[in-house]
Amino acid sequence: MAISFRKTAFWGVASDIAACPPSDRPEVVLSGKSNVGKSSLINALADNKKLARVSATPGKTRLVVYFSVDDALYLADLPGYGYAKAPKNVKEKFSKLCDQYFLSGRKISLVLHLLDIRHDPSADDIRMLEYMNQAEIPYFLVFTKCDKLSRAQMNRKIHEFGKILDFHDDARIYAVSAERKVGLDDLRHGIEEFLFPAEET
Repeated sequence: MAISFRKTAFWGVASDIAACPPSDRPEVVLSGKSNVGKSSLINALADNKKLARVSATPGKTRLVVYFSVDDALYLADLPGYGYAKAPKNVKEKFSKLCDQYFLSGRKISLVLHLLDIRHDPSADDIRMLEYMNQAEIPYFLVFTKCDKLSRAQMNRKIHEFGKILDFHDDARIYAVSAERKVGLDDLRHGIEEFLFPAEET
């Protein structure tokens, strides 16, 4: 099944689990630090710079933001974590919403866990990978901002990440740049192939 990511539209936001859309199609979740580039990646996948708001101030997304892709799947942009300047009560609210989301029993088809390739993973990144491994939640590791490094530097950083993060040997790894449109076709195809394995993509 070929998915047209250009047919991506804003669906709505959810401040709690009751406001999430019905589980009538696969749900692909974007997780990661607040400044890792989740909104930029959504815009790049959809080839629409105005689709998701890209804030100059990390930590602005305080809700689960949903997008419908070709009426075939949802993209769910979770609040980013690890933003030091957010007030304690706001950070606690982010954490509570994300915890509710993952523990709600909603069927999560795939998590795109974003990591800035220029920086070492945070304690939150490590905890998130540990949780997904324990809960057997399928995920892709998506390294963002890869245009900032040479290919040799990028490969070296990914190797270093493998020593810090407990991801599986067969984990699907993608290196992308939303700005330079690098790696996007591979990621689109990977999502299609994973969600609809029995169908030609």
